[in-house]
Amino acid sequence: MRKLKPKSSYVLCVRNDDYRTSLILRKLYRTMPDSEAGKRGLVRVVDESGEDNLFPAKLFVPIAVPAEAEKALVSVA
Repeated sequence: MRKLKPKSSYVLCVRNDDYRTSLILRKLYRTMPDSEAGKRGLVRVVDESGEDNLFPAKLFVPIAVPAEAEKALVSVA
């Protein structure tokens, strides 16, 4: 049986307090799994440089992305 790759998760930046140079309001960001960060109220986000960084989860809202949109987002990354 073939193992399926987990779908990516996405968040929308709704606040950029103290991170104005790192986060763009209303921008969609891909997240990386990080259970330890989640326990501390943080989320690991992939920024424009392709690097992942930790930010307070309160700055984002989780977004459900349709399969077709995710294909387009993943092919760009």
